[in-house]
Amino acid sequence: MEHTISRRGLLQGAAGVTAASALAGCAMGGDDSEGDAKGSVSAGNPLGVKEDAPLEVVIFNGGFGEDYAKAHEAMYKQRYPQAEIKHSATQQIAETLQPRFVAGDPPDVVNNSGGSQIDFNGLVSQGALADLGELLDAPSLDVPDKKVRDTLLPGIVDVGSYDGKFLSLNYAYSAYGIWYSQKLFDAHGWTYPKTWDEMIALCQQIKAAGIAPWTYPGKHARYLSWPIIAAAGKMGGLEVIKAIDNLEPNAWKHEAVKTAAEAYYQLAVDGFLEPGAEGMDHVQSQTEWCRGKAAFLSCGSWLENEQKAVTPPDFRMAVAPTPSLTTSDKMPYEAFRGTGSEPFVVPSKGKNVRGGLEYLRVMLSKKGASDFTRKVSSLTAVQGSSAGIELGPGLTSVQKLIDASQGTAFTWLYSSYYRKLERERVDAASAELFAKRITAAQWCDKIQKSADEFAQDPAIKKYKRS
Repeated sequence: MEHTISRRGLLQGAAGVTAASALAGCAMGGDDSEGDAKGSVSAGNPLGVKEDAPLEVVIFNGGFGEDYAKAHEAMYKQRYPQAEIKHSATQQIAETLQPRFVAGDPPDVVNNSGGSQIDFNGLVSQGALADLGELLDAPSLDVPDKKVRDTLLPGIVDVGSYDGKFLSLNYAYSAYGIWYSQKLFDAHGWTYPKTWDEMIALCQQIKAAGIAPWTYPGKHARYLSWPIIAAAGKMGGLEVIKAIDNLEPNAWKHEAVKTAAEAYYQLAVDGFLEPGAEGMDHVQSQTEWCRGKAAFLSCGSWLENEQKAVTPPDFRMAVAPTPSLTTSDKMPYEAFRGTGSEPFVVPSKGKNVRGGLEYLRVMLSKKGASDFTRKVSSLTAVQGSSAGIELGPGLTSVQKLIDASQGTAFTWLYSSYYRKLERERVDAASAELFAKRITAAQWCDKIQKSADEFAQDPAIKKYKRS
């Protein structure tokens, strides 16, 4: 959220400050441009960290806070006692660090998150980020005969890769789905619907019980674009989503996208959206949901932590995949959108690139990951790192969602490749759709027109998802 400290920084953020123009014309260094601090490579130091080289870490001070980073820094310090660590945290990542990138004097590790994150398109196109491929191939801190890449959840490398290079570690793992209160459902004898026909039938029952079937943040209406795209991908297959990611002509007009848009538009037409939701932000709509004013909400797995101050103790937050649109969907009902979030980067012009890579390796250890989950109630990119941790009802439900999917989780990348396309264009079109100012077909047309503009703009670097 823009107006208070929140995890929402990454997902909520404004298109905000864009680095592309500020970085343009500045030599950012190539992919092999590294800091001078290098040490000897050994079994205990596979990345060749110079043991006494200072390390500077800058953290986005959002809903996760900064304590988790201090714990990671302490782990790094334990491995390299001679290294002086400079820690800072801010909500103004771009305002604070963009001048330093331009000057060629960035920190060694940056948590590039928040509404004011530095635009990735600009950073990537200017070669400002170090290739993290060496980190992926380094041995895991826990199991030396296992590479770091083999400890990560599916999709983490994809979402952080640009032009085939792994440039951003999205450390938190976010599962997206439809959220509901198990207590509310049990009290009314309701069962979560697995098909769209079942969803509409249940919405009719919920409305008859005097509860709004759905709520959503009208000020950030892209939250309801997520189940549309997820449902379209499940219906038509991953190729539908890849076409969107690759800015292909008519990708947003694919039959599966049209069908999904029509389905969710029906929620507005049939009066299944909470009255007044059009004017709410995400906190307001989520709070209404926590108070039992609405049954369903589209969100990601940070929801439990973000709403902990207002969630009733017996609410029993739960999440489920988007219902199947047809009986012939190409993906199973259990498939859901799961992806990394909270991006960490190692600037290529940092003074201690090797130390930056090692810091990320520390973060990706079982201890580093489980500490994060305990402190901030979020899963991480590391497989099995929540084992043995007592999770809240919401995260327990997320873990069940992941387990039930049996590897069928998927994601899209257009929103990280072309941030403004989602944050401005899809957001605006979705607000109009759910306010019934445009139809589902017009929503598809409107977003396709925007995607075409991005595709044809020579100033925007393009990425290809294969």
